Amino acid sequence: MAESVSLYRTMFLSDLHLGALGCRADLVLDFLRHHRAETYVLVGDILDLWHPLLPHWTAADQAVVDHLRNRQTEGAALIYLRGNHDPRPEAAPPHSRLSDAPLDTLIHLAADGRRYLVLHGDACDARLLRAHILTRLGSRIDHLLRRADGGLKRLRFSTRIERRGPLEAMLTSINALIYRGRRHERRLVRLAKGQGVDGVICGHFHIAGLHRDHGLTYANCGDWVDSFTALAERPCGQLSLLDGRAAVPASVPDPAPIPDFGYVRA
Repeated sequence: MAESVSLYRTMFLSDLHLGALGCRADLVLDFLRHHRAETYVLVGDILDLWHPLLPHWTAADQAVVDHLRNRQTEGAALIYLRGNHDPRPEAAPPHSRLSDAPLDTLIHLAADGRRYLVLHGDACDARLLRAHILTRLGSRIDHLLRRADGGLKRLRFSTRIERRGPLEAMLTSINALIYRGRRHERRLVRLAKGQGVDGVICGHFHIAGLHRDHGLTYANCGDWVDSFTALAERPCGQLSLLDGRAAVPASVPDPAPIPDFGYVRA
């Protein structure tokens, strides 16, 4: 019996962090195989290659890149917006490149005529957090903590190695605390209002969301390290937040919960 495949006009994906220890490229690939689109918009932090001394590029990472390249060959459009973790195109190894000219922002015209400002989202961080050196340092700290977490899980024989460990849970909690006030959402909505569009689509914050709490549509794709979500535009133009946890096998029982801010889930 053939596997079911959902078809969409546009798929927005962000924060895959391919090449980072916390990336679940296997789940990304399974999701992409079951959710196809005419256009894929990669909303930044697709690659995370700041670990020259501790490389973590896997066959699963490469399979995600190859899948997206194959979709291009089949006729799908691929648009790449560079995030703060993405390397410059010329610095990325050829086997991992998905675009030689990534964009900073995009105005997306949906099928229902609505227009959305699309950007990664780091431009609305506090100035200190936008410092490039902090991005690289934070990436390396995350890598080392997740490696240590893997070791701790192996020592705790009563806990399956796939289960979220204490350091991973700590990283997720710190991120939620940083953005608890949702000021980042308000900044991005103000930016969209200034451009006269109907809403904003972003990534970066690892907190999925889809709502109109601030007057315009705010849509965050989420990520594939903690929340396992993607944003999709249906043929009618409706945006839906897809919960990728449905594709998570039983051996991964406790991904981070999606915060309930009143947005619509598909």
